[in-house]
Amino acid sequence: MRYAVVTGVSKGLGESAAKLLLESGVHVIGISRSINHSLNDYAEANNVSYQHYSCDLGDIEKTEEVAQEISESVFFQDPETVYLINNAAVLEPIDTSMNVKRTDLAYHIGVNAIAPMVLMNIFLQKATEQDVRFIGTTVTSGAAERPVYGWSAYCTSKASVNMYTKTAALEQDELNTASKVIAFNPGVMDTQMQEQIRASSENEFKEVDNFREYKQNNMLKDTDVIGGVLVDILTDETNIINGKVYDAKDYF
Repeated sequence: MRYAVVTGVSKGLGESAAKLLLESGVHVIGISRSINHSLNDYAEANNVSYQHYSCDLGDIEKTEEVAQEISESVFFQDPETVYLINNAAVLEPIDTSMNVKRTDLAYHIGVNAIAPMVLMNIFLQKATEQDVRFIGTTVTSGAAERPVYGWSAYCTSKASVNMYTKTAALEQDELNTASKVIAFNPGVMDTQMQEQIRASSENEFKEVDNFREYKQNNMLKDTDVIGGVLVDILTDETNIINGKVYDAKDYF
């Protein structure tokens, strides 16, 4: 049996990845604030299971509790492979760094950086204890590699995800475990986050017109297409490169 844990399954890339995994015969556990009932139908149609946990990933204590509960349940099944997709993320606050409030910054870093690390750490530990093949990925962004006016929090959180990925992968290599840790940059997709970006003012986000043009010129990729790339990478266990930051554009 193979199991996958996916955060942010209510919509967008998380929903697409979960559907494709279910269609591939993988049992899926979703974590998000709201429930996606359609995934139960996909699971039933493909003779696999789907289970949902409601959790706000900005609540780190609750996130840790949920991660522990899921990991104990999944690894008790003696699975062949366990996948983790840290997909959930927030974009706000969008503003110049000097105007960002402490509470908004703390929540942002919690969801985008601390929660993915907490989940990955727990699953890495359990996989090592049980000697189970584990492949974890966190969705990153091109913003991790360059500064973007108005996105100080987002650029920083995604850059931290990339360095965490490389460090955790280095450790697993040194420990000679069966675990792989990667990051995945999906590029620009047609999602609710893109709607948020286009609604920004130019004072908050200097590049807003570029993102409006992406939509007008049909340059946004469908999440099902990008989800297919991600699932193909994850399930090609023998060829996956530990610590690599994969970029979806390399597959088109």
